[in-house]
Amino acid sequence: MHIAEGALSAPVLLAGAACTVLGLTLGLRQLSTDRVPMAAMLTASFFVAGLIHLPAGFSSVHLVLNGLCGILLGWVAFPVIFVGLSLQLLMFGFGGLSSLGVNTVIMAAPAVACYYLLGRDLVQASRRAIFWRGCLAGGGAIVLGVLLLCSALYASEPAQFLHLIALISASYLPVLIVEALVTASVLSFVHRVQPELLYLPNYLAQRL
Repeated sequence: MHIAEGALSAPVLLAGAACTVLGLTLGLRQLSTDRVPMAAMLTASFFVAGLIHLPAGFSSVHLVLNGLCGILLGWVAFPVIFVGLSLQLLMFGFGGLSSLGVNTVIMAAPAVACYYLLGRDLVQASRRAIFWRGCLAGGGAIVLGVLLLCSALYASEPAQFLHLIALISASYLPVLIVEALVTASVLSFVHRVQPELLYLPNYLAQRL
């Protein structure tokens, strides 16, 4: 989901940067010192997942894990994903400096949406409900991310990118399935071995 340097127009880049600044502000307000280890672990997971590229036709795709970040961290997903993307940019050249804000929004905004839609009252949910919430969070975050990605490309150069939108959408279908299963499995494991971690979304909501 990385958009390279020079692919987007100036208005889209500025809008993405502004949204990222807002998301970082809200996320850092929620990030207390006792939650830094969880945020650091998910940052590392997001960073490593982004390095596992799978061939998909003319390009490649990779795991994102933004649904997992969102359902567990809420707005803290913004600084987590921003740091992960920044490290990928500096170390491997993924994405671009000017498009960093847009790339952050593409991955972090769906994460926050998953938090509000699926991340509340996780502790009280049954094991089956946890599994299906994880599936919806993992798959739904990919769907929303692809929609934002295509919207950013279309808003920049409609004629140039219109024919690529269908290909981009189709290439992320395998990722959607894998993300759904991975997120569901991780949430089910946490619910079984350390359910107190699932109090985190409600705890963070009180810090807004």
